[in-house]
Amino acid sequence: MNLILVGPPGAGKGTQAERIQQDFGLPYFATGNILRAAVADGTDLGKQAKAFMDDGKLVPDELIIGVLLEALQSADAADGFLLDGFPRTIAQADALGEALGKVGRKITAVLLIDVPDEEVVRRLSGRRECAKNHHTYHVDFDPPKHEGVCDQDGSKLIQRDDDKPEVIKKRLVTYHEQTEPLVDYYEGRDLLRRFDGSRTPTEVHDHVRATIATLRLEDAI
Repeated sequence: MNLILVGPPGAGKGTQAERIQQDFGLPYFATGNILRAAVADGTDLGKQAKAFMDDGKLVPDELIIGVLLEALQSADAADGFLLDGFPRTIAQADALGEALGKVGRKITAVLLIDVPDEEVVRRLSGRRECAKNHHTYHVDFDPPKHEGVCDQDGSKLIQRDDDKPEVIKKRLVTYHEQTEPLVDYYEGRDLLRRFDGSRTPTEVHDHVRATIATLRLEDAI
């Protein structure tokens, strides 16, 4: 079961990834985490990636794929994986598919957690964090007992810069321009599975779990 998780920022991919791990025992690979681990471990590819990162440059696609393949060929991923954060573009999807083919693997399905832009803005812009110990709240879903004050340490609640509506909207523009074309790309290969991310996390999880269970059964037949 080699799965890719895609969706806009704020879609709840992290929440669903945790539940998929628990349900199916698949290791979760987020691109940023893999790169940081390779750098920390001092692998050859990690050292090359670090040079780009230290210069403030984007790590080239071929280097990211090399680091990913190292991780995906580990013993932990022998029975499959859940990949998040890559690919982000059609070119990256082509390169990943080709690289996986060379090691005898292929993508089983791409799980799209789809959420309308206005819901993404509501979710992310409503987050608040306490200035002292970074406890988190949401003005709609998990408000503090006293507005603007942390329940746990009494410090002021602030809105992080990356949670401001104008920043979120810029991130969404990038998503629509660069990553959303992957929807048609994978749909054309009959790999895409859609989920309504505007539903509750439990409802989304139930749908995702049932879909993966069916895919696993089909794979076994």
